[in-house]
Amino acid sequence: MKTRITELFGIEHPIIQGGMHHVGLAEMAAAVSNAGGLGIITALTQPSPEALANEIARCKDMTDKPFGVNITFLPSLNAPDYPAIVKTVIDSGVKAVETAGNNPVAVLPYLKEAGVKVIHKCTAVRHALKAQSIGCDAVSVDGFECGGHPGEDDVPNFILLPRAADELEIPFVSSGGQADGRSLVASLAFGAEGMNMGTRFIATKEAPVHENVKQAILAATELDTRLVMRPLRNTERVLTNDAVERLLVKEKELGADLKFEDIANEVAGVYPRIMKEGDMDAGAWSCGMVAGLINDIPTCKELIDRIMTQAEEIITARMGGMLKG
Repeated sequence: MKTRITELFGIEHPIIQGGMHHVGLAEMAAAVSNAGGLGIITALTQPSPEALANEIARCKDMTDKPFGVNITFLPSLNAPDYPAIVKTVIDSGVKAVETAGNNPVAVLPYLKEAGVKVIHKCTAVRHALKAQSIGCDAVSVDGFECGGHPGEDDVPNFILLPRAADELEIPFVSSGGQADGRSLVASLAFGAEGMNMGTRFIATKEAPVHENVKQAILAATELDTRLVMRPLRNTERVLTNDAVERLLVKEKELGADLKFEDIANEVAGVYPRIMKEGDMDAGAWSCGMVAGLINDIPTCKELIDRIMTQAEEIITARMGGMLKG
């Protein structure tokens, strides 16, 4: 299947693995890229630019296919060394970057000069238009269903994707709620040129996370995620657990007086305990409503091959038959 996204990134299938904290390691990215998609290493999971360079080198040892690096720009008193991270990506020869969070305009000239293609993650059409105007090559449009930060507009992909198609000239992919061939065909119908998957890729054999995490996704339904940090306007969709429910009680009790420090124990620094040690009640971790569509733990190749086979069957057999009828 050829789309503007496959052409832009030089990949076989229009499927991107989104950047995920303590999931987007070399093993994950290489497995997705080897299966014909675009794997993504998460820069901020690495403790330093030097460690990121080593992770990129590890990934190159595992695949000769294109892969990218996610750089999330966060507001912080102790901001990561973003110039060094960008330099590391460029010096390592990576040709695809997924940016997220704050506007990436400050680093775009360096990436563009080095021939790096940039796809920016957006939760609203206005943000996607801004990304287009500053020179991003593509955008990932994140619907309200997504795991992680869905923005504050609460617009699901059934509306957000066709709205993006109405407004954008650059290619975009769907993100949030994507799991299978049905997702891909629907995304294409809405005007997207591929899809981005996060939660679905965690439940794969190669995902470098504790088995407890994968089993938690398998056991979850579409009703088992919660929105936290909404009073702080930093909404995050997470899988429910004891820590999340405690957090929600605090938010309700404190109301307008809530400060980040009040919930720090449930959200700050918990990912290593969850993803590496499998302590599923350690705190809040990002998970999409798409968990309700995840019922197995395939390899990345099995997953992507299945998606493409199902998508092609829907397009040719089901829809073709409808048109003939």
